Amino acid sequence: MTPSASPAPRTLRVGIAGCGAISRNHMAAFRALDNVQIAGVCDVDLDRAQATAAAWGVPAAVATVGELLDLDLDLVSVCTPHPTHEDVVLQAAAAGVHVLCEKPIAIELASAERMVAACDAAEVRLGVLFQRRFWPAAQRIRAAIDDGTLGRPIMGQCSVMLHRDPEYYSRDAWRGTWANDGGGVLMTQAIHYIDLLQWFMGDVAEVYGRINTYKHGHHIEVEDSAAAVITFTSGAMATLEASTAVSPSLGVQLRVTGETGASASLTEFPEGSDGRVDLWAVAETISAEPAHPEGVHPNVDLATINGQLIPHHTTQVRDFVQALRDGTDPAITGHDATKALRILLAVYESSRSGQPVRFADLPSTKQTPAPVAG
Repeated sequence: MTPSASPAPRTLRVGIAGCGAISRNHMAAFRALDNVQIAGVCDVDLDRAQATAAAWGVPAAVATVGELLDLDLDLVSVCTPHPTHEDVVLQAAAAGVHVLCEKPIAIELASAERMVAACDAAEVRLGVLFQRRFWPAAQRIRAAIDDGTLGRPIMGQCSVMLHRDPEYYSRDAWRGTWANDGGGVLMTQAIHYIDLLQWFMGDVAEVYGRINTYKHGHHIEVEDSAAAVITFTSGAMATLEASTAVSPSLGVQLRVTGETGASASLTEFPEGSDGRVDLWAVAETISAEPAHPEGVHPNVDLATINGQLIPHHTTQVRDFVQALRDGTDPAITGHDATKALRILLAVYESSRSGQPVRFADLPSTKQTPAPVAG
């Protein structure tokens, strides 16, 4: 007798909170999965929510998170502006709904910790989007750390040298403000690579950094450039540089050297392309390729970058959905996402005080005050 096939898993009902540009990545990612239904979208601009629902064939469009949660959801994706993440997550947790939140998890450490605590108390999963961890290049470097090829990291370097026009900041009123964006290049662009750096290097002990606004001072309150030295609890060290004042864009490079003496680095150039391993220096041999190949246009239309990230959004969304089905933690939890936030907030605090920030000295709910650029 042929054994009967296993029943199909129950269809998960998803809501999308916020219908801005990044919501399209979430819509496309969930639509690519079997046994997942996008049940509704919401936006404070109801017209935008209705237009999004019509474009994607979603049955419901509402104006509030409360109305969205009334649609009998299993999970909600948070695509709202940075400072509003906490309110959406706390409402979802109170309703017993799992949450997948866009980065940054929050703009204040205390806010992030309240979100994590609320989801833990409600026994719902909280995942945060850091889709670049799912690059094959990033996975290869992480595996080389784990299997001993690189061994324990001892030195790291992260360079995020990007281009933004003034129009990027003027397009939306919230961009480039401490209150509504939470920061500049560190909070909005470099946080992805800070997450990768700490994922490779481990827990942080101390941060000493500076920020400044070299190019966009007439358009933004926040930093367009930053530099930092990071010391890890293992004793390893790394440098971080980040800027949106670069023209042409140099993209992103991230290098790790391990205790075996071996080194590996990945490059994202042009911005929005898949990261690739451009240096593999292991066992006395070096395999390298140009970080900036001749003839490749450095500045990509920003409108296309989100779309180029959809495959990796999809991989992370699939991981999150599978975690819900299996009753396990997703690859990147709210606790994990808080680590990158703590690092960049420490750069702001160090720049304000002129002193290194030692993590052991910080109470877990310390809120880092917004620094004055300069």
